Amino acid sequence: MFQNTKCECGHQNPAATVLCESCGKPLAEEAAGSDAPLEMRYDGMARRSQKANPNFIDRIWNFFSSVKVAVWMIVLTLVGAMLGTIYPQENSFINIDPSVYYEQTYGLPGKIYYMLGLSRTYESWWFIGLLVAIGTSLVICSLDRVLPLYRALSKQQVRKHLQFIRRQKTAFDTTIDGDPEKWVADFAAHLKRKRYRVVTDGTALLAEKNRFSRWGPYVNHIGLIVFLLAVLARSIPGWQMDTYVTIPEGQTVQIEGTNYYVKNEKFTVEYYRDEELPEKLKGSLRAKLYETKAVLYVCTEGCGDPTREPVLKEVKRHDIIVNDPLEYEGLKLYQFNYDDRPRLQAVRPVLVDKRSGETYGPFDLPMTDPELKYELGPYTLELKAKYMEFALDKNGEPTTLSREPNAPAFIFMIKGPGLPEGGEPYMYFPLQKDKVAFGQDKINREMAERFEIKVRSMEDVTFSQYTTQLNVRVDKAMPYVWVGAAISMIGLLMGSYWHHRRIWLRIDDSRLSLGAHTNKNWYGMRADVAWALGKMGIQVEPKSLDNGGNKA
Repeated sequence: MFQNTKCECGHQNPAATVLCESCGKPLAEEAAGSDAPLEMRYDGMARRSQKANPNFIDRIWNFFSSVKVAVWMIVLTLVGAMLGTIYPQENSFINIDPSVYYEQTYGLPGKIYYMLGLSRTYESWWFIGLLVAIGTSLVICSLDRVLPLYRALSKQQVRKHLQFIRRQKTAFDTTIDGDPEKWVADFAAHLKRKRYRVVTDGTALLAEKNRFSRWGPYVNHIGLIVFLLAVLARSIPGWQMDTYVTIPEGQTVQIEGTNYYVKNEKFTVEYYRDEELPEKLKGSLRAKLYETKAVLYVCTEGCGDPTREPVLKEVKRHDIIVNDPLEYEGLKLYQFNYDDRPRLQAVRPVLVDKRSGETYGPFDLPMTDPELKYELGPYTLELKAKYMEFALDKNGEPTTLSREPNAPAFIFMIKGPGLPEGGEPYMYFPLQKDKVAFGQDKINREMAERFEIKVRSMEDVTFSQYTTQLNVRVDKAMPYVWVGAAISMIGLLMGSYWHHRRIWLRIDDSRLSLGAHTNKNWYGMRADVAWALGKMGIQVEPKSLDNGGNKA
């Protein structure tokens, strides 16, 4: 049905406008004949979500502009976030198979938890989708309300319709003596002492203060949008990392997914002496200090090329202790844990030709970064595969359980005299216990009858005493998270500690009509009006100003 929105003052208002944009007269027929206080939300301006015949785009807009929908999305997000805290998330583990861990540790609930994908809640499509939906709702809710509010506040008229003034929640009518314009000027002077910004139009007045506080909720929304964008930005490659690196003492290890390498020059652990401990803890071993003397390198050449030795450039040294990480260009390395079990670091084996009795070597074979080719007399050993913790999967194929040299194994292709042109494979286990457990001679079969790779004495075996575990973190989004939080806090302060107050006044034939409105703290609003009237010689009780209660 066609709605006539033209006011008697001549102003043409948009459809769904409640109060005339110019004079403030109620436009709805049922509201025009009522004496109840006016609904002053957005000063009666029309919003897009109130469109009479919405199209498909409008329906989407209306959905996301609904506060109820936004509340439900926030509730669902909070429930999802709580589900993600029932058990630890996958990214908090080091070298653990989550498909096995949850069932073994938590039983059937843990298995269901993993199968439902809740072990990766904060990286799941549905959780990220909820965050995007909340951000969309914040944007649309803000635009749907801030634009009408801006139009209303930027187009305020000084002389308002009598119905608008008399139907404010705080209102007052009386008659005055003397010159109306002088009375208005004197009243304006008193309001200015209360820091009101006053505009007059003959015998009409508009006084206003703290208008900026009306933008507080929308500044808060901007902060929340920045916050959500920063959280979502963590899914951008290179923006966020939270992983762990294990480094035996004296070794250099690459930080996976980066061009950085870190060396553990020395790890130190100190313990409290008995005299430093309280009586009940005496005799126990309590760590006083964990310290990793770390060196950070950046790869400049040969990065990611397994056929080349990477060229490393030192960029920073730092003694890492708990809560004192090594920091470099957004990369942070925290002391996380350590292992004092001796770990195999390197061996110096020889190649024995059983037929001739000749021994070739020794050659250096580090566990983590071995050469791809070794020249031993007439023979050549080409490294084809390595397994740091050798095992067989369910299909009987070789696999590694971790990146730590707990049960290392190497597959070499031996080339030389009396061997096929492409060479013959030979699997070598540096640790004697692994040779027996996995049957090195049975695996090598015919090659075991002719060749043997072995160490001659324990002097050719190097162990590292300590292995340090560092937590590697990169979070480029964190500064934006703090910026969003700061903007949001500013918005909260704007809306909480300041209140938008307005006073409209007009005098017609010595009849004074006054109305006042605020978005918060009506007690303070009434007190300001009563104080200003008192200065003009009109004594009123602040409570009597409610709903136009004091009419002289």
